[in-house]
Formats: sequence, C-alpha cells, structure tokens
Amino acid sequence: MYLTATRPDLMFVVSLISHFMANPTELHFAIAKRIMRYLKGTLEFGIWYQREGKSELLGYIDSNYAGDMDDSRSTLGYVFLMSGGAVAWSSRKQPIVTLSTTEAEYVAVATCACQAIWMKRISKEIGHEQDEEMIMFCDNTSTIKL
Repeated sequence: MYLTATRPDLMFVVSLISHFMANPTELHFAIAKRIMRYLKGTLEFGIWYQREGKSELLGYIDSNYAGDMDDSRSTLGYVFLMSGGAVAWSSRKQPIVTLSTTEAEYVAVATCACQAIWMKRISKEIGHEQDEEMIMFCDNTSTIKL
C-alpha cells in the first residue's frame, strides 16, 4: 500500500490510516510522516473567499459503491461552497450496506440534503438568507431521476 498526500486526497489518506490506530505498522508510520512533510510544505495554502459576486451555497455530493472490502459499505462525501470557498465538508462510511450505485448515491444525497437544510437555517440566523433553492450537484443520473 503506497499513498501520496495530494491536496484533494489529504482527508481520504488521513481517514484511511486512522483505521489502523489500534495496531499500526511501520508502513502506517511512514505514511503519517509523509502526510506531516506534505503539511509542512503547504503552510502558506488556504481557502480564499470572494467579497463580490455570488455568495449562494452550493453542494457537491459523491459516493463510491461498496468501497470498503471488509464490510462492503460505501463512502459518501460532500462539500458546500460559499463565495468561492469551502465552508463545510464530510467524508465518511455510510451507515448501511447499499445494493446498487444508485442507492449509494441516493443515501449520500439524502445525507447532504439534511446538512443543506441545517446550513440554510444557520445562514438565515446569522443574517445571510438565501431566498432561492440551494443547488446540489450529483453525478449519478439514476439518482437524479429518482
């Protein structure tokens, strides 16, 4: 198992090696060191938010079908963007075993929709009400039709 920690994969790699915290091997320590070296080299990076332009909340959702070989559960992930920067994100195993890619994506979209409702309410409370519908992007046409 050889992993590199590039920016999009950082959360995935950290999540993956955390599975082995109870019984780590030398390989897991080497991967953790590599992650730390990557973070040290990217301290000046950050998330930039735009002052002007659209400040609507956008959601992007995806999942993999039965990605975990041990328990056949899928992993769902979503990110919400506002003013050009990420404001909330999550990547975790789904709580159930799904029987198809459509079902896996549907569970991910439902989870993301719950987060979207919560975020819309919080935005309203802090004075940033979004009148129009929230846009969420999903890449599975069967799930969209469902």
